[in-house]
Amino acid sequence: MEEKKNNQMKILNPLEKLLFKKVQIVTSDGRILVGILKGLDQALNSVLSECTERVYSLEQGVQFNKIGLYVLRGDNVCLIGELDEDIEQNIAYENVKCAPLRPITN
Repeated sequence: MEEKKNNQMKILNPLEKLLFKKVQIVTSDGRILVGILKGLDQALNSVLSECTERVYSLEQGVQFNKIGLYVLRGDNVCLIGELDEDIEQNIAYENVKCAPLRPITN
């Protein structure tokens, strides 16, 4: 019985393998947040520590706004992905210029 419950938990939330890793979250309002994933539930409510918002612009390079500890409602989460820190270190964000993501509309 206990083994069946454990298997159900593994199937329930495959994102648990991202716990305590550096992730990027894209929200439905177009924000891009980067931080350490500290908590997650089946509704995608998420807790990030060391959270930073990346703000993209056509006029200047990426701006980084430090937030610290941040809690996101699951209905605002569109994407969660693990970041490769080796690749991250080699990106010259001060030279990256692009339009910000637009909010999702129904």
